[in-house]
Amino acid sequence: MAVRKLDTGKWICECYPAGRGGRRVRKQFTTKGEALAFERHTMEEATNKPWLGEAADRRRLSEVVTLWYNLHGKSLTAGERVYNKLKLVVAALQDPLATDFTAKQFAHYRDKRLSGEIYFNEKWKNGADPVTINLEQSYLSSVFSELSRLGEWTQPNPLETMRKFTTAEKEMAWLTHEQITELLAACNRLGEDLTLIVKVCLSTGARWREAENLGRSQISKHKITFVRTKGKKNRSIPISKELHDELTARKTDKLFKECYFQFMGAIDSTSIKLPRGQLTHVLRHTFAAHFMMSGGNILALQKILGHHDIKMTMRYAHLAPDHLDTALRFNPLSTMHSNITKDKMN
Repeated sequence: MAVRKLDTGKWICECYPAGRGGRRVRKQFTTKGEALAFERHTMEEATNKPWLGEAADRRRLSEVVTLWYNLHGKSLTAGERVYNKLKLVVAALQDPLATDFTAKQFAHYRDKRLSGEIYFNEKWKNGADPVTINLEQSYLSSVFSELSRLGEWTQPNPLETMRKFTTAEKEMAWLTHEQITELLAACNRLGEDLTLIVKVCLSTGARWREAENLGRSQISKHKITFVRTKGKKNRSIPISKELHDELTARKTDKLFKECYFQFMGAIDSTSIKLPRGQLTHVLRHTFAAHFMMSGGNILALQKILGHHDIKMTMRYAHLAPDHLDTALRFNPLSTMHSNITKDKMN
């Protein structure tokens, strides 16, 4: 679309209200101001004239991502981190028009991520792992899905039907009773704050930050209420009288100082070996594992841990004492021997 001066001295407005593929509107005027005013009026009126068709969506992928962040991402706990990651992904994709973005483009992008041709920090210089790339796909797909729900995106989600890489389930470490005893002894040597944070995590399944940031107002009679949680919902978990008394004996409003690196030192001083990336989270896994092994209910565990999706909690289902016990009783060898015994008895 453009306003330009003709050799005759007049000004012409030439615009495409429905985009380059739509109907062209041309009109001559005596002055440039008239031509510009006509251009603005024509473009504004296009949305109210269905015979001109809908204006083409010329937003770049970066604009769509920014819109998602402004309308939704800001409200998420990890929204800013996800937004910053998405900006890197969009730049690597060369910021295409959002309507032109396809699963094919993302497939070629992730191939380059796997090979290390595209990397965002030295950690992935030799290639990102499939789990990381699956996360990037989830983030980008969620942008289109959420904007669609908000009425800000009317086209199909370009990544909706794209399958993610199949990945092996990560090892989930948890501590035995003997290891818990060893760990608490190591924590005692490093300070009372550290010991109590570990006890809170083991007693409630709390995330490290939820326990470390506890305030006096969150402790009531034999109960802790966790606030500002990852799932955005408060949850209250019962605790023993002994732990309650230890917590209420503390005199400051914020119960603990930061102890993350102390915990790292405590683990290093024991015989406990943990998988990569499962330092403090092993306490949460330990709570859930012992809960299920002692006969706890999976739905109750979901509420205690604050999982929004039951699929997250189902990772612990196999630890239940009766989990798949029918495999032992109903496998063909067992049933064969059972039938032979019945025949002999008859």
